[in-house]
Amino acid sequence: MTISDPRHQFGRTSETQAEQFLLAKGYRILDRNVRTPLGELDLVAEDHGVVVFVEVKGRATEAFGGALSAIDRRKRAKLTKLAAQYLAQRHWSEKACRFDVVLVQGRPSPQARIEHLENAFDVAEH
Repeated sequence: MTISDPRHQFGRTSETQAEQFLLAKGYRILDRNVRTPLGELDLVAEDHGVVVFVEVKGRATEAFGGALSAIDRRKRAKLTKLAAQYLAQRHWSEKACRFDVVLVQGRPSPQARIEHLENAFDVAEH
C-alpha cells in the first residue's frame, strides 16, 4: 500500500479529522501512528490525566455499522497488547488508561459524522 492508495489516504484523513475532534474536546495528543512489529496505535492521547488509546475507523458509508462494531475481539486483544507495550516502554505502568474508538463516517469533509465512544471496551473483554 502506497501513499497514493485512496484507501490509505482516506484512513489518514479520517485520523486527522478524529485528532481535530479530540483536540476540540480538550484532549492532548501524545502520539500518532505508533508502529511496532505487533501493529499500530492510531492515536495516543491524554484526557484529564488518563492515557487514552484511540482506534480510528473511517467509513465512507453506513454499510458496516457503528464504531463499536468495527472493533472485534481479536482487534481488542491486539490493541491491549500494543497499549501494554507502549506503557511499559515509557515506564507508565501506574498510569490510568482507557480505550476509545472514533468512527469518522462519510467522505472527508466538515459534514462527516464523527462518533466517539469513550471507554469503548475493557481489557478484560478481550
